[in-house]
Amino acid sequence: MRSRLTAIIELGSSGIRLLVAEIHTNGTWSVLDRAGRPIALGRDVFTGGSISRDLFLECLEGLRNFKELLESWRIDMHDVHVIATSALREARNRDNFIDRVRIKTGFVINVVEGIEENRLMYLAVRWALKEEGQRIGRTNSVILEVGGGSTEMMLLRRGKMVAAHSLRIGTLLVDQQLHQHGNSMHYLHRYLKEQIQTTCETLNTELKLSNVRNFIIAGADARLAASRLGFEINDSCQVIDRTAFIDFVEKIREYSLEDCVHELHIPYAEAEGLVAGLLAYRYFLEKTSAERIIVPNISIREGLLINLASDEESTLQEEFFSQVIASAVSLGRKFHYDETHAQHVTLLSLKLFDLLQDEHGLDRRSRLLLEVAAILHDIGMFVRSSGHHKHSQYIVANSEIFALHRDDIDIISNVVRYHRKNKPNNTHISYIALQKEDRMLVLKLAAILRLADAMDRGHSQRIVDFEIERGRDFMLINTGTRKDHTLERMAIEEKGDMFEDVFGYKVQLI
Repeated sequence: MRSRLTAIIELGSSGIRLLVAEIHTNGTWSVLDRAGRPIALGRDVFTGGSISRDLFLECLEGLRNFKELLESWRIDMHDVHVIATSALREARNRDNFIDRVRIKTGFVINVVEGIEENRLMYLAVRWALKEEGQRIGRTNSVILEVGGGSTEMMLLRRGKMVAAHSLRIGTLLVDQQLHQHGNSMHYLHRYLKEQIQTTCETLNTELKLSNVRNFIIAGADARLAASRLGFEINDSCQVIDRTAFIDFVEKIREYSLEDCVHELHIPYAEAEGLVAGLLAYRYFLEKTSAERIIVPNISIREGLLINLASDEESTLQEEFFSQVIASAVSLGRKFHYDETHAQHVTLLSLKLFDLLQDEHGLDRRSRLLLEVAAILHDIGMFVRSSGHHKHSQYIVANSEIFALHRDDIDIISNVVRYHRKNKPNNTHISYIALQKEDRMLVLKLAAILRLADAMDRGHSQRIVDFEIERGRDFMLINTGTRKDHTLERMAIEEKGDMFEDVFGYKVQLI
């Protein structure tokens, strides 16, 4: 495969930005061009709920200019990736906006979820840290980006993902509150402190913030602070001393918008929301024990570029999948699940998946979804043992798991629902709402999970290893031991009906 040119356009809360890059055959990449235009999409959305006609026309003009630039680079529209974040995500007229942009420019906008922003930011941060990332992986970390409409946060325990959240804290949202209270700076500090205090109380249940040693922040406000206070640790990353950062924020905490422009010598677009953004970073920082702040010089655009450049089966992808699993395990622990049983059912499920590859024909990502479902299948026991499969579905459907899209969560929650009791039918709304191919995926994964769960019916891990033998209409699970598996055999007879429906084999344990 030859090197190829690609372009990424981001429609953010405060502007539209373009990145042109060349992706090389070895998976590396180099940035060739950048462009940007300040357009306050977020201000319209967070004050009025929709993007105004005037702002739409301004955005359209900017996108047309970007298109001309891309034509000069001779980049095919197939290699142009357009993403939008919180502003467009929350706009009431987003569907109309997306349609008009497609008609007028040919650009197809993909509105990314908050959890997808986290995934792309994680990729970018991991790349920017380089060798520093290995040291950071040995201690607890927070990755934080305060944007115009939301704050994206990731919590990592010794390099493993504990949780990822998209928080309703953004500089434009804070500005909206500030205007409603007479632009009182006293109100700004109190409002942010209270919001962050409440947020941190919840976060402490997932990872004790006082044990966090690495405070990693991204975004334009963070980069501005780093340009004045930081020193380079590599060509993509800077570090700021904790005390120096707090002193700087203390110095500008009473600055008005005009003060920021004149005193810091920055454009109006960069000054807007700067104080609120840096204050938010400070209040989060003060909840941690980090002695320095790490500022990668990256954005969501670099994250998407890395995603495009990486091979699906690369080491990066496998390491990334491990972070998804770490996030799922953290969710299970939050609800006090039976971890030993969940781990064993997961091992059995994955072995069945691998041995049955020629039967189900599913890919690596489907295996990941099965792994997450197996980890969380009994999480509903936290609510009540009776009907726990339904409680499990509810908890999973209303939770965030790092890097998984809402469609993935919907699939997993349905697989969890059908690990026991009734099979899917036309009265189950959450199942019927899935796309046809996703319903088939749920059936296959749930059939495997039911079988694996039956093989550990007594939560005693009696079946450790096994092989399968297939006949014309039957499948034997051979454990190769003389142990008494009466309980597991009865469970398979009870729960093997879905497997027989989906794969055509009646299952027996020997």
